[in-house]
Amino acid sequence: MAHYSKAEYWEDRYQREPDPFDWYQKYPALSEYLRQNVKTSDKILNVGCGNSLLTEEMYKDGFTEQVNIDISQTVVKQMQERCKENCPNASFLTMDARKMTFDTGSFDVVLDKATLDSFMCGDSSLENVEAVLGEIYRVLTPTGTYLCVSYGQPQNRESYFKSSSWHWKLSWEKVPKPTISAGLGGLKDESQDQKNFHYIYILKKQSAEPAKKESDSAA
Repeated sequence: MAHYSKAEYWEDRYQREPDPFDWYQKYPALSEYLRQNVKTSDKILNVGCGNSLLTEEMYKDGFTEQVNIDISQTVVKQMQERCKENCPNASFLTMDARKMTFDTGSFDVVLDKATLDSFMCGDSSLENVEAVLGEIYRVLTPTGTYLCVSYGQPQNRESYFKSSSWHWKLSWEKVPKPTISAGLGGLKDESQDQKNFHYIYILKKQSAEPAKKESDSAA
């Protein structure tokens, strides 16, 4: 099994494979959902950016306030060089998503395409996932949004998002996997199979205070 949660794995991979690669979905398949949940004025954090084209394609679409982090110093240097002319306002930092150094409430939106999934691989997966989600919750503004693109089906992911310390409003969308989308051909059985989709989990931070009852308001 590939050690996707290990920095050493990614250092080796990006040294061997520097060409752009997009996990799961490319930007055109995600753009509709991003536009519905992200404003061009939002300050966006992309966790585990890798060497995806997502930063550049979002930048062209007007999402210019981007900070990108990755655990691999190699890929961060590659992206800094690749994007310095086309995305001058975007920054790239070497950082572990489990231990981010940003101030609390720094970002309106956090994007995650396959990063949470990668931390589910290998040793201490539950510990790693809780650390990543806790940090994402912390760096978001009080009304911030976390968009997580995952191969995990809702029955296998929703439980991870639930914690007494986090207050999210959770919804999700599904997007056909690229190979399935190209070859569905109207086959209803395949189009309904959950394994043929990637999932976009949309988590919006909510107030921790319980809603007031009408009787309380009238008092």
